[in-house]
Amino acid sequence: MDQKTTALPHWDMTPVYPALDSPEFQAAFERLTGLVSEMETYLGETAQAAGPDAAPADLAAVAGGLVERFNAVAELGGTLRAYLTGFTAVDSFNTQARKIESQYQVLGARMDDLQTRFRAWFGRIAGRLDEILPLNPAAQAHAFALREAAERSQYQMSPAEEALAAELSLSGGRAWNKLQGTVTSQLTVDFELDGNQQRLSMPALINLRSHPDEDVRRRAFEAETAAWVSVREPLAAAMNGIKGETLTLAKRRGRPDPLDAALELARIDRATLDAMLGAMADSLPMFVRYFRAKARLIGKERLAWWDLFAPAGNAERVYGWPETRDFLLENFTGFSPDLASLVQRAFDSRWIDAESRPGKRGGAFCMGVPAIKQSRVLTNFDGSLDQVSTVAHELGHAFHNACIYAAGKTMLQSRTPMTLAETASIMNETIVQNAILQRAASDEEALGILETGLIGDSQVIVDIYSRFLFEREVFARRAKAELSADELCEIMTWAQKEAYGAGLDERYLQPYMWTWKPHYYSVDLPFYNFPYAFGLLFGLGLYAIYQQRGAAFVPEYQALLASTGEGTAADLAARFGIDIRQKDFWAGSLNVIAQRVERYIQLVG
Repeated sequence: MDQKTTALPHWDMTPVYPALDSPEFQAAFERLTGLVSEMETYLGETAQAAGPDAAPADLAAVAGGLVERFNAVAELGGTLRAYLTGFTAVDSFNTQARKIESQYQVLGARMDDLQTRFRAWFGRIAGRLDEILPLNPAAQAHAFALREAAERSQYQMSPAEEALAAELSLSGGRAWNKLQGTVTSQLTVDFELDGNQQRLSMPALINLRSHPDEDVRRRAFEAETAAWVSVREPLAAAMNGIKGETLTLAKRRGRPDPLDAALELARIDRATLDAMLGAMADSLPMFVRYFRAKARLIGKERLAWWDLFAPAGNAERVYGWPETRDFLLENFTGFSPDLASLVQRAFDSRWIDAESRPGKRGGAFCMGVPAIKQSRVLTNFDGSLDQVSTVAHELGHAFHNACIYAAGKTMLQSRTPMTLAETASIMNETIVQNAILQRAASDEEALGILETGLIGDSQVIVDIYSRFLFEREVFARRAKAELSADELCEIMTWAQKEAYGAGLDERYLQPYMWTWKPHYYSVDLPFYNFPYAFGLLFGLGLYAIYQQRGAAFVPEYQALLASTGEGTAADLAARFGIDIRQKDFWAGSLNVIAQRVERYIQLVG
């Protein structure tokens, strides 16, 4: 069934609260306000009175009290945030939702301050944690999170400074982030497609990068570039504001650079990052071979930017929404009945918002709704095999959430680092790609399937490498002065040349990639790029173990997903005999992709 003739779903947020103006939602908002106020009082009175010299039993009781209050605030706060995102992410024209979201953000600043004070208290008593944790069941159950909080407290400003930073962020970094999201989601372009003049949202226009007709791809690329030119000044201002704030806070908190905070959030060290990036850099010539083979296939010497996502073989068919559901269920059932059950529920209960439309954010994401133990998935589905893979990817996040919920983990126990957050998604993608490849009826079909997979692999390795280079250079220059839109384009072009090398025609790169990638526009999440590469390569490594061990691997895998908030990436990887600080592991995972490239080149001839 052609997806164009099938209505694509919008997600259903009513299981959370009936409506934005419902008594249930208003009561929840008031309850969160009360929980925040109560924890502020607890920190300001009870916890403040329990200093490092207090009796062990007293300290243990306060630690347990803080854990219980933190979890209550985080669960309700996360639920309200997800509920509001359920409106603003799909309709930036919704003024009611945006107004309430701004009210929530004021409360969010207070919650950020609570987290800072929470860490500070555990930092004060860090030397006594081993003594007091066994005395309180709630504290002992959260030992990893509390030790991590104590360690992170060393990179905090004074309580007054942290409170001011959180409050100022509402009109600083968070405001700039909101501007970027609003500008990019509301931008539309008039475009002629199939003989009809249409007004397309930017996600719909960007999706044309995979159109089989090069003329359409080229014109879409030109239209996209012209659109970004029209809004580049406010987006450059947003980039400068956010990166400037990140640099200022990193310096005031005593960090050597913003990357230090990113590594801490990812729960990896620089040795791990260097090993992975080194293996990625070594793999770039292999990807150049793939790009050059693809260029030969479409009759060119080198690819233009608009050719990167061009389809090959016969993988051009459109997948209907029901067909996508059935395909995923068929292939996930053999891996894990729990995964298949989760996917069935996501489709049946309208957890997924799939239609691309004006006002909706581009890309795709999954968010947990902790109070009801569910997830919601956003995609911009166009029926391509790539989008089928995207749906599988995001449902991997939902499955990860489901494993955490099923294990009864609290909010503190389930705070997964960005690196491990991609594990289930990559596993899902790999299952889907291998299933499609195994049933290929011809070399032409196999070529199309490999093409779709290698497009994704090249994005996560080559393009992510360019994004890391770009962001590192932006931070280096922003520390000295603001950057113009031209300078941001210059840095992006340089980074793309470094990563793609001889694989692309240097005349036709995309210097405006920095405008629409939301990952660059977060004060709290600098360098939100390398975790994707980590996730792909770690996921491929785990899939290789699954191939060796079969069904016996799955329970351990699900247990790993349930515990990603309770250990470092290195410690959790060690469960499967993986040493992520060694370049060999990453090279081994990249070798899986290299085998795909070799088969692709053989088929191209």
